[in-house]
Amino acid sequence: MAKTSDLSLALRLFLKTYRYRSNDPVPFVPLSKPLAECKVGLVSSAGFVPPGVEPFDEGVRGGDSTWRAVPADTDPTTLADCHRSESFDHSAMEKDPDLAFPLTRITELVEQGFLGSSTANHVSIMGSITATGNLIQNTAPEVAAYFQEQGADLVLLVPV
Repeated sequence: MAKTSDLSLALRLFLKTYRYRSNDPVPFVPLSKPLAECKVGLVSSAGFVPPGVEPFDEGVRGGDSTWRAVPADTDPTTLADCHRSESFDHSAMEKDPDLAFPLTRITELVEQGFLGSSTANHVSIMGSITATGNLIQNTAPEVAAYFQEQGADLVLLVPV
């Protein structure tokens, strides 16, 4: 993660004046069964896109709040980094995409019996969305419905 002093002046000023949102109360539902019986989905804000899928639009003011389906059997090394943020070094997640989109780890946990199963598809969204209204009002409910359709018992959120 970058130190504030590593960032451009424009980005430092933006971060200093940005009005962050607060979720209160934090939405939470306890699990009704053990992890070993749960179907798990994954949402990452790494902005990764599988081959042949339209990249996120970096030109959208406030951030592209759309989402992309990522099949569970996707080779993580084939994911393209479409994250627009300049506030962190992308090289580690480009070198090892599982750091930001842990497809391989979920597969391993299912194989080891720690998790019951994986959803057929996972979801990638763009991080660094500063205009969060559409994300909260539209994208989040769409993604939640998508995972409900797949029978997910829980969804792991990996913020980047």
